[in-house]
Amino acid sequence: MKELKTLLRIVSMFAVGFMFYQTADAQSRADRDLINQAVRITKDNFSFAGQTPKGARVFAVNQPNASMLNAIDKGLADLFAVAQKNNYRNRLSYPDYTIFIARADRTTNSDKNYSPDIAVGSAQYAGSVYDQGGFVYAAGMVLAYNPCAFVFAEHTKDFQRVSEIVRYEGEHLVLYHNDRQLYKKTADHSQGGGHPILK
Repeated sequence: MKELKTLLRIVSMFAVGFMFYQTADAQSRADRDLINQAVRITKDNFSFAGQTPKGARVFAVNQPNASMLNAIDKGLADLFAVAQKNNYRNRLSYPDYTIFIARADRTTNSDKNYSPDIAVGSAQYAGSVYDQGGFVYAAGMVLAYNPCAFVFAEHTKDFQRVSEIVRYEGEHLVLYHNDRQLYKKTADHSQGGGHPILK
């Protein structure tokens, strides 16, 4: 009987260890796929991996400072508050979100205002006023819906803008998981409309 209990304990420990290994391996595969997507779009290398004080995951080209991480959390807090106001309940926790911080492809806009943005393929914006010759400058861009992930450019100041970008990119993700009809109407800004979507 004693040997059987010992054997069962060993088998149980092996099973837990195997399950943990499988989960960690699957997670790292998902991370690799997401990172590859971000690299493909931005052409950047994301050497930093960490999280915000409230638990959102962050991949960045450089280690973000406390102001940047707090601005991300504030943007998500604002997103969650307005989502709850609209009776949405899904994907309203910080660990649901993975944020990539890319190198800015420009730091000022056409009006010479501070505006760190990333260059992305023009796609549906081709031929519009936003088309810069096959690409557009974007404040942020959704990368994936499962997990919820988006990318925006590094900022060295104006962290209120970071909070706004986080809230606005997050709106697309919240709508995708809570209100697919409104998501479809607002996902493509080339047809008009902008942020904030949720009031």
